[in-house]
Amino acid sequence: MPLDYTAIDFETANSSSASACSVGLVKVRDGKVVDKVGWLIKPPLGHDFFSEWNTRIHGIEEHQVQGAKGWLEQLPDLFGFAGDDVLVAHNAGFDMGVIRGACAAVGLDCPAPRYLCSLQVARKTYTLDSYRLPLAAYAAGFEEFAHHDALADAEACAAIIAHAAKRHGARDVDELAANAGVKINVLKPAGTKPSTVVFR
Repeated sequence: MPLDYTAIDFETANSSSASACSVGLVKVRDGKVVDKVGWLIKPPLGHDFFSEWNTRIHGIEEHQVQGAKGWLEQLPDLFGFAGDDVLVAHNAGFDMGVIRGACAAVGLDCPAPRYLCSLQVARKTYTLDSYRLPLAAYAAGFEEFAHHDALADAEACAAIIAHAAKRHGARDVDELAANAGVKINVLKPAGTKPSTVVFR
């Protein structure tokens, strides 16, 4: 089986898991990037406040998303791009929580993709003082990127998985997970109230 997956990264408007304001997606086939896309998202009503803290981190302001589609309209595009791929994300609990929270906020059934956390993989692959995305990406040979730009972060995550697969002699993401001693999880829906998340 080839090393196929889609890397994903979200930025949020505030501490609500439902407040996705941008997404980056990177499709990998046989360990190589073959397609990538990113776009702004208008957060759902009630979760659309842009906190000064979050804006300072990712640089996205409220006026920039006013013309963007909302989560209800964008979810089909997101999973149309990812298809049935395993999703990979750095600190995947955050990004999967965004999908879960945003779906709950707009009353959509939550998709159930399989997903792998590149943070967990990095901890089993490299010896670093910190496993934050910039440092883990540097260890994988992916340097000098715009951290907290969703597409750039997704590219960095994709690079970590491809490099780690070589280190672990893995031919696909399932073998990588097994060899690294981490789990591939399945996203499960939450209740109706989105959780509060800690910004990375």
